[in-house]
Amino acid sequence: MTKVTAEQLATARGCVLGLMLGDAIGATGGKVPAGGTLPVTSAGQLACFTIEGIIRANIRGTHKGICHPPGVVHHAYTRWAALQGIPGIKRWQEQDWPDGWLARVPTLAARRGSAPATVSALQSQATYAPGKAAWSSVGAHGLTRSLPAGLIPGWGPQPGRFAAEIAATTHGPAAADAAALGATVIANVVKRQDVEKAAELAQRECQSIVTVLTGLPLAPALHAGRTRPRQAEVLAQLAPDARAASALAGAVYVALSYPDRSQLRDALLFAAAVPHGKHVAATAGAFLGAAHGVDALPVDVVSRVELAWVADVLARDLLTEFADGPSGSGYGDETDPHWWERYPGW
Repeated sequence: MTKVTAEQLATARGCVLGLMLGDAIGATGGKVPAGGTLPVTSAGQLACFTIEGIIRANIRGTHKGICHPPGVVHHAYTRWAALQGIPGIKRWQEQDWPDGWLARVPTLAARRGSAPATVSALQSQATYAPGKAAWSSVGAHGLTRSLPAGLIPGWGPQPGRFAAEIAATTHGPAAADAAALGATVIANVVKRQDVEKAAELAQRECQSIVTVLTGLPLAPALHAGRTRPRQAEVLAQLAPDARAASALAGAVYVALSYPDRSQLRDALLFAAAVPHGKHVAATAGAFLGAAHGVDALPVDVVSRVELAWVADVLARDLLTEFADGPSGSGYGDETDPHWWERYPGW
Protein backbone atom coordinates (compact mmCIF):
# COMPACT_ATOMS: atom_id res chain seq x y z
CA MET A 1 0.00 0.00 0.00
CA THR A 2 1.15 3.51 -0.75
CA LYS A 3 0.16 6.87 0.69
CA VAL A 4 0.55 8.51 -2.71
CA THR A 5 -2.81 9.57 -4.13
CA ALA A 6 -3.80 9.16 -7.77
CA GLU A 7 -3.99 12.95 -8.13
CA GLN A 8 -0.50 13.46 -6.71
CA LEU A 9 0.86 10.83 -9.04
CA ALA A 10 -0.84 12.29 -12.11
CA THR A 11 0.50 15.75 -11.27
CA ALA A 12 4.08 14.62 -10.66
CA ARG A 13 4.19 12.39 -13.72
CA GLY A 14 2.65 15.12 -15.84
CA CYS A 15 5.19 17.65 -14.62
CA VAL A 16 8.30 15.56 -15.18
CA LEU A 17 7.16 13.99 -18.44
CA GLY A 18 5.92 17.38 -19.61
CA LEU A 19 9.34 18.86 -18.93
CA MET A 20 11.00 16.09 -20.94
CA LEU A 21 8.50 16.42 -23.77
CA GLY A 22 8.97 20.18 -23.89
CA ASP A 23 12.73 19.74 -23.85
CA ALA A 24 12.59 17.27 -26.75
CA ILE A 25 10.17 19.37 -28.80
CA GLY A 26 12.20 22.47 -28.03
CA ALA A 27 15.28 20.82 -29.46
CA THR A 28 13.47 20.44 -32.80
CA GLY A 29 12.63 24.12 -33.01
CA GLY A 30 8.97 23.18 -33.24
CA LYS A 31 9.49 21.02 -36.32
CA VAL A 32 8.88 17.59 -34.87
CA PRO A 33 9.79 14.78 -37.28
CA ALA A 34 7.01 12.40 -38.25
CA GLY A 35 8.70 9.36 -36.74
CA GLY A 36 11.63 8.14 -34.70
CA THR A 37 12.96 8.81 -31.22
CA LEU A 38 12.88 12.34 -29.85
CA PRO A 39 16.12 12.97 -27.93
CA VAL A 40 16.13 15.15 -24.85
CA THR A 41 18.92 17.63 -24.26
CA SER A 42 21.32 18.04 -21.36
CA ALA A 43 18.55 20.04 -19.64
CA GLY A 44 16.36 16.94 -19.46
CA GLN A 45 19.27 14.78 -18.34
CA LEU A 46 20.13 17.18 -15.52
CA ALA A 47 16.49 17.34 -14.40
CA CYS A 48 16.60 13.56 -14.00
CA PHE A 49 19.64 13.84 -11.76
CA THR A 50 17.95 16.59 -9.75
CA ILE A 51 15.18 14.17 -8.81
CA GLU A 52 17.67 11.41 -8.05
CA GLY A 53 19.63 13.80 -5.86
CA ILE A 54 16.52 14.90 -3.95
CA ILE A 55 15.59 11.27 -3.24
CA ARG A 56 19.11 10.42 -2.09
CA ALA A 57 19.27 13.54 0.06
CA ASN A 58 16.13 12.50 1.91
CA ILE A 59 17.44 8.97 2.41
CA ARG A 60 20.73 10.32 3.74
CA GLY A 61 18.94 12.63 6.12
CA THR A 62 16.65 9.85 7.33
CA HIS A 63 19.40 7.30 7.94
CA LYS A 64 22.41 9.42 8.86
CA GLY A 65 20.72 12.42 10.38
CA ILE A 66 23.13 14.72 8.54
CA CYS A 67 22.26 16.14 5.19
CA HIS A 68 22.43 19.30 3.17
CA PRO A 69 20.04 18.62 0.29
CA PRO A 70 21.45 21.15 -2.23
CA GLY A 71 24.91 19.69 -1.67
CA VAL A 72 23.64 16.17 -2.32
CA VAL A 73 21.94 17.34 -5.51
CA HIS A 74 25.23 18.99 -6.50
CA HIS A 75 26.85 15.56 -6.09
CA ALA A 76 24.17 14.17 -8.40
CA TYR A 77 25.30 16.54 -11.12
CA THR A 78 28.84 15.24 -10.72
CA ARG A 79 27.50 11.76 -11.48
CA TRP A 80 25.95 13.12 -14.66
CA ALA A 81 29.25 14.74 -15.64
CA ALA A 82 31.22 11.58 -14.88
CA LEU A 83 28.87 9.50 -17.04
CA GLN A 84 29.34 12.04 -19.81
CA GLY A 85 33.10 11.54 -19.62
CA ILE A 86 33.70 15.21 -18.82
CA PRO A 87 37.27 15.68 -17.56
CA GLY A 88 38.15 17.19 -14.19
CA ILE A 89 35.21 15.77 -12.23
CA LYS A 90 35.93 14.78 -8.64
CA ARG A 91 35.16 11.20 -7.64
CA TRP A 92 33.10 10.97 -4.49
CA GLN A 93 33.86 7.32 -3.85
CA GLU A 94 36.81 5.17 -4.80
CA GLN A 95 34.76 2.17 -5.91
CA ASP A 96 31.50 1.63 -7.76
CA TRP A 97 31.05 5.25 -8.71
CA PRO A 98 28.90 6.62 -10.25
CA ASP A 99 26.39 4.46 -8.40
CA GLY A 100 22.60 4.18 -8.31
CA TRP A 101 20.33 3.01 -11.10
CA LEU A 102 20.61 6.15 -13.24
CA ALA A 103 24.28 5.34 -13.77
CA ARG A 104 23.16 2.29 -15.75
CA VAL A 105 20.95 4.23 -18.19
CA PRO A 106 22.90 4.49 -21.47
CA THR A 107 21.07 7.59 -22.69
CA LEU A 108 22.30 9.56 -19.70
CA ALA A 109 25.88 8.89 -20.76
CA ALA A 110 25.25 10.21 -24.27
CA ARG A 111 26.13 13.81 -25.07
CA ARG A 112 22.95 15.77 -25.72
CA GLY A 113 24.19 19.31 -26.14
CA SER A 114 26.23 21.35 -23.71
CA ALA A 115 25.74 22.80 -20.24
CA PRO A 116 28.82 25.03 -19.99
CA ALA A 117 27.97 26.84 -16.76
CA THR A 118 27.15 23.60 -14.95
CA VAL A 119 30.26 21.86 -16.27
CA SER A 120 32.55 24.76 -15.38
CA ALA A 121 31.21 24.89 -11.82
CA LEU A 122 31.56 21.12 -11.39
CA GLN A 123 35.11 21.17 -12.72
CA SER A 124 36.05 23.75 -10.10
CA GLN A 125 35.47 20.97 -7.54
CA ALA A 126 34.16 23.49 -5.04
CA THR A 127 32.17 21.99 -2.19
CA TYR A 128 28.83 23.73 -2.26
CA ALA A 129 27.77 25.84 0.69
CA PRO A 130 25.30 28.73 0.68
CA GLY A 131 27.07 31.92 -0.29
CA LYS A 132 30.44 30.24 -0.77
CA ALA A 133 30.60 30.01 -4.57
CA ALA A 134 29.78 33.18 -6.48
CA TRP A 135 28.75 31.85 -9.86
CA SER A 136 27.56 34.33 -12.44
CA SER A 137 25.70 32.36 -15.14
CA VAL A 138 22.17 33.52 -15.89
CA GLY A 139 21.45 30.55 -18.17
CA ALA A 140 18.18 28.65 -18.31
CA HIS A 141 19.61 25.32 -17.11
CA GLY A 142 19.57 26.75 -13.60
CA LEU A 143 15.78 26.96 -13.95
CA THR A 144 14.80 23.89 -15.94
CA ARG A 145 16.75 21.37 -13.91
CA SER A 146 15.43 22.81 -10.61
CA LEU A 147 11.71 22.70 -11.40
CA PRO A 148 11.12 19.21 -9.88
CA ALA A 149 11.84 20.70 -6.45
CA GLY A 150 8.32 22.08 -6.54
CA LEU A 151 6.91 18.55 -6.45
CA ILE A 152 8.32 17.53 -3.07
CA PRO A 153 5.42 16.64 -0.76
CA GLY A 154 5.37 18.51 2.51
CA TRP A 155 8.62 20.36 1.86
CA GLY A 156 7.26 23.48 3.55
CA PRO A 157 5.83 26.85 2.64
CA GLN A 158 8.79 27.92 0.46
CA PRO A 159 9.90 25.17 -1.95
CA GLY A 160 11.36 27.98 -4.02
CA ARG A 161 14.16 28.45 -1.51
CA PHE A 162 15.35 24.90 -2.08
CA ALA A 163 15.13 25.32 -5.86
CA ALA A 164 17.14 28.53 -5.62
CA GLU A 165 19.82 26.73 -3.62
CA ILE A 166 19.95 23.94 -6.21
CA ALA A 167 20.39 26.47 -9.01
CA ALA A 168 23.01 28.38 -7.01
CA THR A 169 25.30 25.37 -6.92
CA THR A 170 26.37 26.32 -10.46
CA HIS A 171 24.49 29.49 -11.48
CA GLY A 172 24.23 33.10 -10.41
CA PRO A 173 21.55 34.98 -8.45
CA ALA A 174 19.29 35.81 -11.41
CA ALA A 175 19.06 32.15 -12.44
CA ALA A 176 18.51 31.14 -8.81
CA ASP A 177 15.67 33.65 -8.56
CA ALA A 178 14.05 32.20 -11.68
CA ALA A 179 14.40 28.71 -10.22
CA ALA A 180 12.73 29.84 -7.00
CA LEU A 181 9.82 31.33 -8.90
CA GLY A 182 9.48 28.38 -11.29
CA ALA A 183 9.47 25.74 -8.56
CA THR A 184 6.98 27.78 -6.56
CA VAL A 185 4.68 27.89 -9.58
CA ILE A 186 4.87 24.09 -9.67
CA ALA A 187 4.21 23.86 -5.92
CA ASN A 188 1.14 26.06 -6.28
CA VAL A 189 -0.15 23.97 -9.18
CA VAL A 190 0.25 20.93 -6.93
CA LYS A 191 -2.09 22.76 -4.54
CA ARG A 192 -4.71 22.83 -7.35
CA GLN A 193 -4.12 26.36 -8.60
CA ASP A 194 -4.15 26.97 -12.32
CA VAL A 195 -0.91 28.29 -13.84
CA GLU A 196 -2.14 31.88 -13.90
CA LYS A 197 -2.99 31.94 -10.21
CA ALA A 198 0.09 29.87 -9.36
CA ALA A 199 2.34 32.42 -11.05
CA GLU A 200 0.59 35.36 -9.40
CA LEU A 201 1.09 33.80 -5.99
CA ALA A 202 4.68 32.70 -6.69
CA GLN A 203 6.03 36.19 -7.26
CA ARG A 204 4.62 37.28 -3.90
CA GLU A 205 5.65 34.15 -2.02
CA CYS A 206 9.23 34.46 -3.27
CA GLN A 207 9.76 38.10 -2.27
CA SER A 208 11.85 37.02 0.72
CA ILE A 209 13.97 34.71 -1.46
CA VAL A 210 14.78 36.56 -4.66
CA THR A 211 17.58 39.11 -4.86
CA VAL A 212 17.50 40.22 -8.50
CA LEU A 213 14.02 39.44 -9.88
CA THR A 214 12.28 41.57 -7.28
CA GLY A 215 8.83 43.15 -7.32
CA LEU A 216 6.38 41.40 -9.62
CA PRO A 217 8.71 39.95 -12.26
CA LEU A 218 6.05 37.80 -13.92
CA ALA A 219 3.54 40.63 -14.31
CA PRO A 220 4.45 41.45 -17.94
CA ALA A 221 4.06 37.80 -18.98
CA LEU A 222 0.78 37.48 -17.10
CA HIS A 223 -0.59 40.65 -18.64
CA ALA A 224 0.49 39.65 -22.14
CA GLY A 225 -1.04 36.20 -21.73
CA ARG A 226 -4.38 37.75 -20.81
CA THR A 227 -4.45 40.49 -23.43
CA ARG A 228 -2.30 39.33 -26.38
CA PRO A 229 -2.16 35.52 -26.33
CA ARG A 230 -0.60 33.25 -28.95
CA GLN A 231 1.48 35.89 -30.69
CA ALA A 232 4.98 34.83 -31.67
CA GLU A 233 6.33 38.37 -31.58
CA VAL A 234 5.11 38.80 -28.00
CA LEU A 235 6.74 35.56 -26.93
CA ALA A 236 9.97 36.60 -28.64
CA GLN A 237 9.92 39.88 -26.71
CA LEU A 238 9.35 38.11 -23.39
CA ALA A 239 12.03 35.49 -24.12
CA PRO A 240 14.64 37.29 -26.24
CA ASP A 241 17.57 35.16 -25.10
CA ALA A 242 18.59 31.98 -23.27
CA ARG A 243 18.44 33.43 -19.76
CA ALA A 244 16.55 31.58 -17.03
CA ALA A 245 14.35 34.65 -16.48
CA SER A 246 13.43 34.70 -20.17
CA ALA A 247 12.51 31.00 -20.18
CA LEU A 248 10.33 31.51 -17.12
CA ALA A 249 8.50 34.55 -18.50
CA GLY A 250 8.00 32.85 -21.84
CA ALA A 251 6.63 29.71 -20.20
CA VAL A 252 4.09 31.68 -18.18
CA TYR A 253 2.94 33.44 -21.36
CA VAL A 254 2.65 30.15 -23.24
CA ALA A 255 0.68 28.51 -20.43
CA LEU A 256 -1.81 31.39 -20.33
CA SER A 257 -2.04 31.44 -24.13
CA TYR A 258 -2.98 27.75 -24.27
CA PRO A 259 -4.85 27.04 -21.01
CA ASP A 260 -6.92 24.01 -22.08
CA ARG A 261 -5.64 20.46 -21.64
CA SER A 262 -6.41 19.71 -25.29
CA GLN A 263 -3.99 22.46 -26.34
CA LEU A 264 -0.84 21.11 -24.71
CA ARG A 265 0.73 19.94 -27.97
CA ASP A 266 0.02 23.30 -29.62
CA ALA A 267 1.49 25.13 -26.64
CA LEU A 268 4.82 23.31 -26.86
CA LEU A 269 5.06 23.67 -30.64
CA PHE A 270 4.34 27.39 -30.30
CA ALA A 271 6.99 27.78 -27.57
CA ALA A 272 9.63 25.87 -29.49
CA ALA A 273 9.19 27.86 -32.69
CA VAL A 274 10.63 31.17 -31.42
CA PRO A 275 14.41 31.75 -31.67
CA HIS A 276 15.18 31.03 -27.99
CA GLY A 277 12.22 28.77 -27.35
CA LYS A 278 13.78 25.46 -26.36
CA HIS A 279 13.97 26.27 -22.65
CA VAL A 280 10.61 28.01 -22.81
CA ALA A 281 9.11 24.77 -24.14
CA ALA A 282 10.69 22.67 -21.38
CA THR A 283 9.45 25.00 -18.64
CA ALA A 284 5.99 25.34 -20.19
CA GLY A 285 5.82 21.55 -20.49
CA ALA A 286 6.47 21.21 -16.76
CA PHE A 287 3.83 23.81 -15.89
CA LEU A 288 1.13 22.46 -18.18
CA GLY A 289 1.93 18.82 -17.47
CA ALA A 290 1.54 19.46 -13.76
CA ALA A 291 -1.63 21.51 -14.28
CA HIS A 292 -3.43 19.00 -16.49
CA GLY A 293 -1.89 15.71 -15.39
CA VAL A 294 -0.08 13.00 -17.26
CA ASP A 295 -3.13 11.92 -19.27
CA ALA A 296 -3.19 15.29 -21.04
CA LEU A 297 0.20 14.68 -22.67
CA PRO A 298 -0.06 13.71 -26.36
CA VAL A 299 0.68 9.99 -26.29
CA ASP A 300 1.91 9.75 -29.86
CA VAL A 301 4.69 12.22 -29.13
CA VAL A 302 5.57 11.60 -25.49
CA SER A 303 5.95 7.88 -26.19
CA ARG A 304 8.80 8.75 -28.55
CA VAL A 305 10.80 10.76 -25.98
CA GLU A 306 13.94 8.77 -25.25
CA LEU A 307 13.90 9.37 -21.48
CA ALA A 308 10.14 9.01 -21.04
CA TRP A 309 10.35 5.76 -19.06
CA VAL A 310 13.20 7.03 -16.91
CA ALA A 311 11.35 10.28 -16.18
CA ASP A 312 8.15 8.42 -15.33
CA VAL A 313 9.94 6.14 -12.88
CA LEU A 314 11.69 9.08 -11.24
CA ALA A 315 8.42 10.97 -10.79
CA ARG A 316 6.84 7.96 -9.11
CA ASP A 317 9.89 7.30 -6.94
CA LEU A 318 10.09 10.93 -5.80
CA LEU A 319 6.60 10.75 -4.33
CA THR A 320 7.17 7.24 -2.98
CA GLU A 321 10.29 8.31 -1.10
CA PHE A 322 8.59 11.14 0.73
CA ALA A 323 5.20 9.49 1.25
CA ASP A 324 6.21 5.92 2.08
CA GLY A 325 9.89 5.92 3.11
CA PRO A 326 10.67 2.60 1.38
CA SER A 327 14.24 2.47 2.72
CA GLY A 328 12.98 2.50 6.30
CA SER A 329 14.04 4.65 9.23
CA GLY A 330 14.39 4.56 12.99
CA TYR A 331 10.61 4.53 13.16
CA GLY A 332 9.86 1.84 10.61
CA ASP A 333 11.32 -1.04 8.65
CA GLU A 334 12.21 -0.90 4.99
CA THR A 335 9.48 -1.90 2.58
CA ASP A 336 11.71 -2.17 -0.49
CA PRO A 337 14.93 -4.14 0.07
CA HIS A 338 16.38 -2.80 -3.19
CA TRP A 339 15.67 0.89 -2.57
CA TRP A 340 19.09 1.67 -1.09
CA GLU A 341 20.80 0.03 -4.05
CA ARG A 342 18.73 2.17 -6.41
CA TYR A 343 19.28 5.35 -4.40
CA PRO A 344 22.36 4.98 -2.14
CA GLY A 345 22.11 7.41 0.74
CA TRP A 346 25.80 7.98 1.32
